[in-house]
Amino acid sequence: MNQSAYLADLWSSAGLPADALDDVVLTGSDPVLPSSFAVGTAAQVTVAASALAAATLWRQRGGRRQSVSVDMRHAAIEFLSEHFARVEGEAPEDPWDKIAGTYQCGDGRWVRLHTNFPHHRAGILRILGCDYDRQAVATALTSWTGYGLEDAAAENGLCATAMRSFAEWDAHPHAQALITQPVVKITRIGDAPAQDLPPSARPLSGVRVLDLTRVIAGPVCGRTLAAHGAEVMNISSPNVPNLPRLVIDTGRGKLSAYLELREKADNERLKELLAQSDIFVQGYRPGGLAALGFSPEDAARIRPGIVYVSLSAYGHVGPWSGRRGFDSLTQTATGINHAEAEAAGQSAPKALPCQALDHGSGYLLAFGALTALMRRMQEGGSWHVQVSLARTGSWIRDLGRVSNGLAIPGPTAEGVADLLEESDYGAGRLHAVRHSAQLSETPVRWDRPSVTLGTHPPVWV
Repeated sequence: MNQSAYLADLWSSAGLPADALDDVVLTGSDPVLPSSFAVGTAAQVTVAASALAAATLWRQRGGRRQSVSVDMRHAAIEFLSEHFARVEGEAPEDPWDKIAGTYQCGDGRWVRLHTNFPHHRAGILRILGCDYDRQAVATALTSWTGYGLEDAAAENGLCATAMRSFAEWDAHPHAQALITQPVVKITRIGDAPAQDLPPSARPLSGVRVLDLTRVIAGPVCGRTLAAHGAEVMNISSPNVPNLPRLVIDTGRGKLSAYLELREKADNERLKELLAQSDIFVQGYRPGGLAALGFSPEDAARIRPGIVYVSLSAYGHVGPWSGRRGFDSLTQTATGINHAEAEAAGQSAPKALPCQALDHGSGYLLAFGALTALMRRMQEGGSWHVQVSLARTGSWIRDLGRVSNGLAIPGPTAEGVADLLEESDYGAGRLHAVRHSAQLSETPVRWDRPSVTLGTHPPVWV
């Protein structure tokens, strides 16, 4: 299948009107990034799905039919947006911790550690009983098996995975449970009357979105909704670590407020905000928000008609549904790093040239949120949208492989200058990748500049 067929497959699986596909123009072809996987197709299709959903929703609000175009090179560079964000010409600090990455265990199996957050780093060092030093970690891991380290990390709520081949992953009970699930799952979770949205200048004007996410996938969802006119408020805690490089890039278009949900007053404040919202996006560890009173069912009770959007690493079914994870770890566990390494003729894990599971999931989350919002307009109800990094990864795998894809050079900052835009950031100027979807009647834009976390009060304007 070509990229148009993959888009049509996603579109039809969501039950959206087939005639809308006539309005899409997709240009370019893989390879556009150095990979044996069709990462350019993944970028183009997921961006186009979210943009076409925005255009379709605008038609339901009384807007005109419009064309939606996405160029594959531009979409693929947007999958690397965090790498090209510059404040006054300077790249923010590299978020990768010095002991994060791949190691070989005593049984010869490779593992990947994710230690970018201090509590994850401290937990790994505690398990290994070694100093905060890459060589010390490598030495300690010679006493472990790959699967043993993976299980110990999971039991302690930490982030490490063993590298598997596709065959090994496909035989895993979790892979067999996961593949039965749709790429984007949309479920009605409560009753509410149909809620029409009035005519507006932009697809999501007047739509309020609470964004309780961090890192890449969830924040990309919020950034995408803001690009189509939604009022998006990022809610973070002053006591939770974040990665400034990612905040700068994904914060465009958003308000940013602090709330500590373990404190009663702040918990109540979020409930008040939720009661006035349309979409609630969360990427907490499994069960984390439910313990604080914000499960999907809680949200539907507080705000009948809510579109509740959940991101997870491994999905909501199967033995790994409760595990924490990140894009890099999921690539390792599910066979992608092994397959890319084979294509490159190496034994050590080889990552994709971008965080494709993260970025792809972000646009799929936005696509699901927009679809559920249209369902709310048509038939009422509260809705739950679910996307996981692992299921997105299996979808990317199904897009097929690219001959000689690894032979092309990776992009440089100078080489993508034509895809950048300039906006305010603090006392300086931010240069960052502009959104790759072009809508003929409602051009995408971010009305708010990126800001440091906690800049705004937690109130809807």
